Amino acid sequence: MKEPEPWLRGPLPGVDPLIAPLLRSFEHAREELADYVHGLTPEQVWARPHGQVPLGYHVRHIAGSVNRMMTYLLGGTLTDAQHADKAREQQPGASAEELLAEVEASLTRAAEDARRITRESLTEPRYVGRLRLPTTAVGLLVHIAEHTQRHVGQAIEAAKLARAYSASESSGGASGRTR
Repeated sequence: MKEPEPWLRGPLPGVDPLIAPLLRSFEHAREELADYVHGLTPEQVWARPHGQVPLGYHVRHIAGSVNRMMTYLLGGTLTDAQHADKAREQQPGASAEELLAEVEASLTRAAEDARRITRESLTEPRYVGRLRLPTTAVGLLVHIAEHTQRHVGQAIEAAKLARAYSASESSGGASGRTR
């Protein structure tokens, strides 16, 4: 029998039940990305079949966006390095394994930080971006989880498309050109 999805695996020992959904969403992201991304060639990772955004962007964006939003959750502002990382998210070249390692490092750091968030701080104001748009700590927790899952879904579809496209090309079925 297949293990249930992370959100159905029960409480996380020592983690506030209001923080646990974020950590479970990270588990889900890791598992789904490993299932669909591992083993793809760099060409598949950065392919743009039919003009689609490449898989590599979605995976790298997960790592970067989690890092940036956790900065806001902890009450900080983005550094120049974080702005530079955002700009490089679409730069091709990294392998599937390198991208998965970026995600793992980002999610591990974020989980460590999230475990230190107190229930009392969840309603505290937080500010996002240069415009300092208002939200709350819990608003950021929810957004980090849903934004991560959105890009996991896009990464899965991009991985499927890249595999199908490269299989079609190797059998002579596609021209390799996009409109």
